[in-house]
Amino acid sequence: MYFVQLYTYFISTNRTPVISLIDMRKDKEKATFLRKSGKSYQEIETEMGVPKSTLSDWFRGQNWSKELSIKLCKMAKLAHTVRIKELNRIRGNNLKKLYQQAENEAAEEFDLLKYHPLFIAGLMIYWGEGNKVSKSRCWIANTEPLMIKLFLQFLKNICGFKQSRIKAWILIYPDLDERLCRSFWSRKTGLSSDNFHKSALVKGTHKSKRISFGVCSVGVSSAYLKCKILKWIQLLANDLVKENYIADIV
Repeated sequence: MYFVQLYTYFISTNRTPVISLIDMRKDKEKATFLRKSGKSYQEIETEMGVPKSTLSDWFRGQNWSKELSIKLCKMAKLAHTVRIKELNRIRGNNLKKLYQQAENEAAEEFDLLKYHPLFIAGLMIYWGEGNKVSKSRCWIANTEPLMIKLFLQFLKNICGFKQSRIKAWILIYPDLDERLCRSFWSRKTGLSSDNFHKSALVKGTHKSKRISFGVCSVGVSSAYLKCKILKWIQLLANDLVKENYIADIV
């Protein structure tokens, strides 16, 4: 019926049909064959040049086409899931190689740095105050300005990070002035306002244990450095419990 109406339209308007009725029937037959063979509308359009809108008109209401659409949709989801798993597997293998490289590098550097006072101080600070949960956040939090400043020196002079890469934020209580707190920590650490994220407000405060300028958190985001720091701490701890470590220094 579709073809008859289209052909009648061309005759009534004295226009020359772009393709003959016979050719159109052959196209539909071929499209139907491809569709029943499991081809998607996109694949048929690519192969035959028939628009997806025309294919939709041809196969609308056909139960077998609806069932095929559902099947193709499920197959597409399955293929997508498989691709995601494969990409994750490849990414996981690459990350393992990268982390192994970081550990190997840390072991080599440790022999050169294990008696360096700033190296030791930075690791001890991180061991006690640093984030151990996140895979990439190398952050410490403390109320003591000298400890924060010392860790910043560790990041810059031992780990090689520029100050622009270092970020900070302040945990403050409702009775504290954020501007005064930020000014205090900026002055004490040497960090500019560009280094500070938005402060975090904690509700409630203990009257007998007031924190004058809040808790300052500083650090960088680097999974590679995090892997190295944890390896350094492990190596340093193992050496510190050995009697010959102190003997070598003396």
